[in-house]
Amino acid sequence: MVGFDKTATEIRIPIKQDTDVVIACQKGRTLATELGFSNQDQVVVVIAISEIARNIFDHAREGEIVLGSAQQNGRCGIVVIARDEGPGISDIKRALQDGYSTGKGLGLGLSGAKRLMDEFEIVSNAGKGTMIVMKKWSSEYE
Repeated sequence: MVGFDKTATEIRIPIKQDTDVVIACQKGRTLATELGFSNQDQVVVVIAISEIARNIFDHAREGEIVLGSAQQNGRCGIVVIARDEGPGISDIKRALQDGYSTGKGLGLGLSGAKRLMDEFEIVSNAGKGTMIVMKKWSSEYE
């Protein structure tokens, strides 16, 4: 998966408390706005960030969200990287199924974020943490 633009500024948001999820969403929306995303695409990005940041807080207790931009074939995109050093996900395929939850939720967080974004990659090792890389390409450039 293609990463950040080499000239892009990375925005790092530590996720250590409940309110950090909101901050990550706000910064994601601001970046999407700056990149020229439509209001609808901004909302999609915010929802995906919210789901992933909430998972960090609920399951790993702390981690970070890193935001940046990408360019590909004349399109502008937003890149969201979520990292933690929590318990990891033992069965990624199952975790990405709608309705699967290890907590009290509806089991739509990971699968929902994957559906909302254009690119989604997850790497997880039991006891070592999880990294998710998501991208959304602006429909304004299509």
